[in-house]
Amino acid sequence: MPASSFPVQVLLGMYLGLLTGIIPALVAWGLGFLFKYFTGVTIPGFGVVVLSLAIAGVNGGLLALTDPTIAGSANGTALLVGIVVILMLSMYAHAKGDAMGASMPKRLSFRTLTERTISTDVVELVGGRGQVRVTVTGDVADLEGYPALPADLRESLGGFSDAFPAELPLAELESMVTARLRTKFDLADASVRLDERGRATVAAAPPVGNVSRRVPAGKRAVSFAGLVPTGLARGDEVRVVTDGGEFEGTVVAARSIVDDGGRGDGPDPRPAPGSGSDPGTATDGGTEEPIPAPASPTTTGGVGRVTVALEWSAATEALGAELRRLEVRSRGTRREFELVSLLRRAGRRFGRVSVRHGSVLDGRSLGEVAVRDEYGVAVLAVRTDGGWEVAPDDGVRPVGGDDLIAVGTRSDLERFLEEVGA
Repeated sequence: MPASSFPVQVLLGMYLGLLTGIIPALVAWGLGFLFKYFTGVTIPGFGVVVLSLAIAGVNGGLLALTDPTIAGSANGTALLVGIVVILMLSMYAHAKGDAMGASMPKRLSFRTLTERTISTDVVELVGGRGQVRVTVTGDVADLEGYPALPADLRESLGGFSDAFPAELPLAELESMVTARLRTKFDLADASVRLDERGRATVAAAPPVGNVSRRVPAGKRAVSFAGLVPTGLARGDEVRVVTDGGEFEGTVVAARSIVDDGGRGDGPDPRPAPGSGSDPGTATDGGTEEPIPAPASPTTTGGVGRVTVALEWSAATEALGAELRRLEVRSRGTRREFELVSLLRRAGRRFGRVSVRHGSVLDGRSLGEVAVRDEYGVAVLAVRTDGGWEVAPDDGVRPVGGDDLIAVGTRSDLERFLEEVGA
């Protein structure tokens, strides 16, 4: 059989190379991408060449070219061109896979891919941020092991509705709604399940010993009926002015008697006493009737009842006294608490970590590591030998043993603490 012309041999070799080089190129790309993405290591080019030749030999019989008789046959030129094409495809695919593995953000994980989130159909844009209104659906169930919910509290829970950040995974959103319910209704415990449309299935437990467990040891709770200011909450320091003297103490319960439309503590189910007050105690097993759990931690003003923890001697004098004036002691404005509250409502968490020796951040600046872009967290403060530096710039260079305080979502913060922390 006469030998084909050289151009025909070259075209035949290119055809054979493309036909048998597809699978080796895909394998070379996949290996380059996976090794670079997960380990940061680049596979040597020699290893890729050897693997590609082996795969091509199995796929098209090109390993037979190592036989001198075949290389010198009439189709030797075509087979030689085919080998060159296969090697070029494999090396190119490996380089592209390696580059893609280096540039791909390393924030994807199986956990994030499988996390449920709120459906975009129910997301509302408020101030440039997505919010979802969570409502309770179905009957509110009782939690096993706790007393049954009172009818009025069950009804209040069934009418709960509030806005929450829509970008959070449902697991974090469920935790946030649970915390909101426990705070708003003073529940002993609660369980919340959300669907993708923000509908909550709730099981809850009523408050247990709500007054007694708030009264410090050695003090006594005394209730006063009269005018209460708007916004009075548990923990406020007050001065109670009565016809029998003045007393200073801490609020352990407060409610407005007038109906406030579900925004405050709600109506008091018991009639207000004509004068004086009714005592209770956390330490001597007193006989005061338990005060029903408030539906909100603050009052709405007007006629109401406030329970104050007083010293034993002061509590004895306050019994039977008529409330004339209630003064709330100022504790100032704590902007840092407001900031923390805003960040937590936005789904952010704080974490403190000691930089691990040999970690990616040891001896490198925050800008070089690109902490915000790479990990999705912001470093709020760094403590070195010179003390704490708040709001550090990109030039700050922590070393092993330095402490950091960072803020971010739960998943981003966990990944950052795991890779950087000791």
